[in-house]
Amino acid sequence: MTNRPASLFLSTLIFLFLFPAALLAQVTYWVQVEAHPTLRTAEDFAVRYDSDIGNVAGFRLPGGWYALALGPFATQDEAESLRRQLLSRREIPSDAYVTDASVYGQQFWPAGGAAQMTSVTPEPQAEAETPADDEPLAAPSPEPAVEELPEETVAEARANESRLTRDERAEIQTALQWFGHYTQAIDAAFGPGTRNAIGAWQAAQGYDATGFLTTRQRAALLSSYDAALARFDFGPWRDDRAGIEMTLPRGLVAFDRYESPFVHFNAVGDSGMRLLLISQEGSQSTLFGLYEIMQTLEVIPLEGERERRNNSFLITGQSDNARAHAVAQLQGGAIKGYVLLWEPRTDDDAARVLGTIEASFRAIGGVLESNAGTSASSVSQRDLMAGLEVRRPVRSRSGFFVDTVGTVVTTAEAVDGCGRVTIDEAYTADLRLLDSENGIAVLNPRAPLVPLAFAQFAAHEPQLDSDIRVSGFSYQDTLTRPILTFGRLSDMQGLNGEATLRRLSIRVQPGDSGGPVFDANGAVMGMLLPRIEQDDRVLPDDVHFAVDSSTIMAALDEAGLRGTLSRENASMPAEILTRVSADLTVLVSCWN
Repeated sequence: MTNRPASLFLSTLIFLFLFPAALLAQVTYWVQVEAHPTLRTAEDFAVRYDSDIGNVAGFRLPGGWYALALGPFATQDEAESLRRQLLSRREIPSDAYVTDASVYGQQFWPAGGAAQMTSVTPEPQAEAETPADDEPLAAPSPEPAVEELPEETVAEARANESRLTRDERAEIQTALQWFGHYTQAIDAAFGPGTRNAIGAWQAAQGYDATGFLTTRQRAALLSSYDAALARFDFGPWRDDRAGIEMTLPRGLVAFDRYESPFVHFNAVGDSGMRLLLISQEGSQSTLFGLYEIMQTLEVIPLEGERERRNNSFLITGQSDNARAHAVAQLQGGAIKGYVLLWEPRTDDDAARVLGTIEASFRAIGGVLESNAGTSASSVSQRDLMAGLEVRRPVRSRSGFFVDTVGTVVTTAEAVDGCGRVTIDEAYTADLRLLDSENGIAVLNPRAPLVPLAFAQFAAHEPQLDSDIRVSGFSYQDTLTRPILTFGRLSDMQGLNGEATLRRLSIRVQPGDSGGPVFDANGAVMGMLLPRIEQDDRVLPDDVHFAVDSSTIMAALDEAGLRGTLSRENASMPAEILTRVSADLTVLVSCWN
């Protein structure tokens, strides 16, 4: 039989032994008041908060920052209650927020101390006293005189350095890294890499490059680092609506608006920098669609790295006057990421901001609602996407595949004066042949394509007054599929007797030019030419012309290519022709 008193005593002893570990393992909450890039600054502010409020703790954050927080609290409501009390008394910054302990690393304040669970007693809010208009303000306290640090010998500098803490050594490496002298890991170990970095910084400042910092030099290095950081004003940003937490360069960008799927931050002053946070629900197909759409935005330069993976993508862009860096990841049914946009003159600033964002970016609960923002309902999505201008071509015309590797025939007018030509807006193409006399252009895609169908040219002349159909992008880049337009063959030559032309009776749009003209058997009997208006005569709206198939075949021969003749002798059903024409007709776009 078990000895019950002894068993109870043993159970109680085990509970008392394990209780501290259980307390640490439970979820705790904190009021984060601010974060600082340097340990020295964080400790200075920790002393102030400890004196004014008490119960402050300091923790390392991802990316090398140092957070100051009040707590811990057993519940989120208790933490929120304290936050409201302190905000009402203006004892903490307005952007202080409640977070759980999962974001915090090693504790640095109080040194060697363990945080004790905090409880909050609601306090009545006293009405703040407002000084009368004629009441003089208290004179500010004079700044304490700055003590001039004595210069030291190398031996003295070496001895003083040996007394630095690990965090102080890491801070020196961080400052050297900021100024571009130190490129290795922040490990607080002063090896050859750190010595060389110190020497490089000393030489740049006009000191002897000894590789050992004197107390005065160390103060100068850290002071200049603090001054550089002050311009960026890095600080914590938490957006529960978008579900994103990060370190934000508040001196360079400021929140402007929500416009799904983006949170817009505009430039502060002449910082030359903008930031977009990405937040939306979605799946892999949503991620892939966003990847394609973002490359059509004017703010993303065309030249740059493009990488799409199963659950993430990277887009970079650079031009003479713009830079862009976009990252997004799909996780748990939500797409989160960011886009940094900047001017080339701020390349150095952007490199530091990108490093900080990458190290601190964290997806939290919450996704920006799909209807956030108002412009989507009032502005055509053809021109804007979430408040950003969509890149539009100078013009778009039609064309068609003529072989198995994606060679395209289109009209010469489609490529006239273009800086860049694309096929279906996704594939860049080069001009292989330009036959200006007959209005024919032959394009090679830079990467071989595998079309579902390509043109089968008519082997025989069509019958006069027979039915014909033109496949083309009538509304240019507005629609993603070509349209079939029906008409008839009016004449086997041009108005001036041109044997290479066929006169059509059909009503088409400018975007249709360059599209294939099919006969009743589904063979390509020609290519629709653009309408040429003359000052002294106006043709009826239904009068258009096509260059005949034999002239197109001759142009292909001149380009070293071979067209394929159709073997069909029977009439092709309309539904089959609709499918075939859609597979071989392409959108040809001109960009500048």
